[in-house]
Amino acid sequence: MRRPTNSRLARLQPSGIRRIHALSQQHPGCIALALGEPEFDTPKEICEEVSHALDRGETHYPPNNGTAHLREDIARFMAASGVAFSPQEIIVTAGATEALSATFLALLDPGDEVIIPLPAFGLYESIVTACHAQPVFLDTCASGFQISEAALAQVVSSRTKAIVITSPNNPTGCALNAASLDAIRRVAAQTGIYVVCDDVYYRLVYTSCFERMAVRHASLAEQLIVVESFSKPWAMTGWRLGWVGAKEDVSVEIAKAHQYLVSSVPAFLMPAAQRALAVDPAPILDVYRRRRELVLCELKAMGLPVVVPDGAFYAFPSIQKTGLVSEDFCERAIREAGVAVVPGTCFGAEGFIRLSYCVSDDDLREGLVRLKRFVQQLI
Repeated sequence: MRRPTNSRLARLQPSGIRRIHALSQQHPGCIALALGEPEFDTPKEICEEVSHALDRGETHYPPNNGTAHLREDIARFMAASGVAFSPQEIIVTAGATEALSATFLALLDPGDEVIIPLPAFGLYESIVTACHAQPVFLDTCASGFQISEAALAQVVSSRTKAIVITSPNNPTGCALNAASLDAIRRVAAQTGIYVVCDDVYYRLVYTSCFERMAVRHASLAEQLIVVESFSKPWAMTGWRLGWVGAKEDVSVEIAKAHQYLVSSVPAFLMPAAQRALAVDPAPILDVYRRRRELVLCELKAMGLPVVVPDGAFYAFPSIQKTGLVSEDFCERAIREAGVAVVPGTCFGAEGFIRLSYCVSDDDLREGLVRLKRFVQQLI
């Protein structure tokens, strides 16, 4: 008889977001407002760099952490927004997913705890669990998706190793305000826990008062780990490129995990990553801003309360007045209305749905018409 597999992995479930998307594809004509993937193609000038790199023969093993030129460019790019890491403290990764996996693999011992404010992308819980550590959840739904010092202090224990924050957030689109960032700093300074900042959406922000944790509280640098990605701002989801920055003692350990997970990202993609850093995503952001206004207007007309998203390309309205739990709401919306949205339970928050507006204008408008018709039948 064979031995059992990893008991922690056996506890994990496949992505609920992907399950909903797959269900929508079983219904011809269904409009999917479910995935967080820009419908835009990667800008041509970025794609062209791959051909140039291949023509130059850049098909051999690159440095594990990324080429010196790319890491220097990333360090300058981060410094321009107020985040200071040296090129030697940056690791180029296979997307933010691998950056987070390498980070938690480097940080966590079995039995350690990681605080995950909810709602949250389910990836965090899965990685922490796979590392034989324990996710500890902090529900922020009642506080407008913000974090108070008292609430955070209540979930910190002697085994807490880190807190992971996403601002702007997936699924809410909300950014942590100054009071929330200050609360995290005070608790982290008192306890020594790491603050893992998943900043993949920070280039997609609609408010002038947005602040990044790593900028507002640079004095916490020894405990800060910053993850970024090329996927969202430059429509490069399929490229699987990201990076992570941390002070040297920590980045050395993350680099070990990265080396044994993927060795490196492909050599011929790195010049394209350099080119992307010079491409301004503002035109795409303008499109998302316009779509956000449409979504907020239509949700108001449907009678679905929503906290106004500060960034990203999601809205997270409450559906409590429909009387349905979110799983039932979303499955029925696919079958009865031909529109797919994601249940809040995928993010640890019952009573909500996530709506993505990174789809074409035509699909968004028609999807909202169908969703409104469906909601009106329920209320």
